[in-house]
Amino acid sequence: MTAQRSGAAPRNRLFGDIVAGVSVAFIVVPQGLAYAKLAGLPPYTGLYAAALPPLAAAFFASSRYLQTGPVAMTALLTFGALSSIATPGSPEYVQLALLLAVVVGLFRVGLGLVRGGAITHYMSHPVILGFTSGATLLIVASQSAAAFGVEGAPDDLLERLWFVLTHPGDWNAAAIALSIVTAALVFGGRRLHPLVPGALVAVVVGLIVGNMDSYTAALMGPIPEGLPDISLALPWSRLPVLLVSGAIIATVGFAEATAISRTLAVRDRERWDPNRELVSQGIANIAAGLSGGFPVGGSFSRSSVNKLAGARSRWSGAVTGVAVLAFLPFAGLLESLPRAVLAAIVISAVIKLIRIPDMVALTRVTWGQATVAWGTFFATLLLSPRIDIAVLLGVGLAAVVHLYRESSRFVVRTQFEAPVLLVIPVGVLFYGSAAALGDALSEAMAEHPEATEIRLSLERLGRIDHSGMMALQDFAEFVRMAGLEIEVDRVPRHVAGIWDRTGGLHGVGLARPD
Repeated sequence: MTAQRSGAAPRNRLFGDIVAGVSVAFIVVPQGLAYAKLAGLPPYTGLYAAALPPLAAAFFASSRYLQTGPVAMTALLTFGALSSIATPGSPEYVQLALLLAVVVGLFRVGLGLVRGGAITHYMSHPVILGFTSGATLLIVASQSAAAFGVEGAPDDLLERLWFVLTHPGDWNAAAIALSIVTAALVFGGRRLHPLVPGALVAVVVGLIVGNMDSYTAALMGPIPEGLPDISLALPWSRLPVLLVSGAIIATVGFAEATAISRTLAVRDRERWDPNRELVSQGIANIAAGLSGGFPVGGSFSRSSVNKLAGARSRWSGAVTGVAVLAFLPFAGLLESLPRAVLAAIVISAVIKLIRIPDMVALTRVTWGQATVAWGTFFATLLLSPRIDIAVLLGVGLAAVVHLYRESSRFVVRTQFEAPVLLVIPVGVLFYGSAAALGDALSEAMAEHPEATEIRLSLERLGRIDHSGMMALQDFAEFVRMAGLEIEVDRVPRHVAGIWDRTGGLHGVGLARPD
């Protein structure tokens, strides 16, 4: 009886992975086509990005549920990185997308090997909130022309949205109707059950409509059939141009995979290794670059479906990849799919990520973090399509706000009991607050010229870095120059440590803590 049970468990696990992997394949096929268009690439590259990458990732993944493949945010970042150096859709652009995927993959593998999985923690919540909301608005803008069936819209994403909304005479009623039906099927499917493939049903409906002579809006067009070629023939000479963008995509894109994997692992009370996942995601991107795809990441919606469909191990992702590979010889069946369907699928997938109310609420809680969120949001819109630069600006703005907050919380209290002037620094003493110590001393000495001794009490001093210690040395030297004696007392242990490492204050003894 025991043998039967042990044999049944692997079979049940295998069955669950097969069902889950195939279920996700039904979703990723239309999404892959749509996200490829969002990235400025031919739709078929989305199928290639959904085939070998999840298969390759499965061998290294830490999360048993994470589904790797084309995702909206990474697709938009790809468009932003490449659209300024090549014409979207051109052979040069396609080749650069392949190389960019390899660059992203190498960065992630490298970060994983040096155990840099915590790097995404340096992107604060307000930065992610502002960037995600701004990028999602750009994604919606990019799909607006196809959703409304408008031809000849501007290339700039926000200009495109404005053009579409202000030219109702150019709207195509059939495309709009099909977009509405697609959105209804996607959202309706989710309401019925997460496993209902609303996007797949929308594709079937779209193919029926697209084959009607009365439908006049844009269709998908020719799609190559057959398996992708594996090739190292990439424009390696352009590598330096893509390094910064690749590093940003590698970091920003992994933040989503981190959130997904950690959430699912906590729910199941399982361990999850971000460094191993970085390697997995890196290998997936390298596979995408060598097999005709573009940068990929972890999908929250598909990972959730994967779990609900009964996935038992990371091999469900491999099943998804194999299923997509099996479909590739028949991909030509999608040539008559209206682009309005793909546009509506993209919009339906990301629209909930526009979180303006959350940023408004943040304004009522903390002006500093709200400044970071709104600053990143507007930088993302104004710098479009170079939204990768907006991420850097957001991180920089967060750092400035943090430094200002830490500096403003540092105060120096003084008390005069003739002939001793007591100086008590309170808070964090670092390079951003060091100047305040000298300013406070100058003001106190001017106010009490009869003082003959300075007593520096460090009991309220918090964290102190090397610059802070140098500020204390400058403080002591300034006191001596004024002809006063200086005494230091009540030194906490964390200050005593850096005191010893830097040599302390010349000529000033240190009362050791108990």
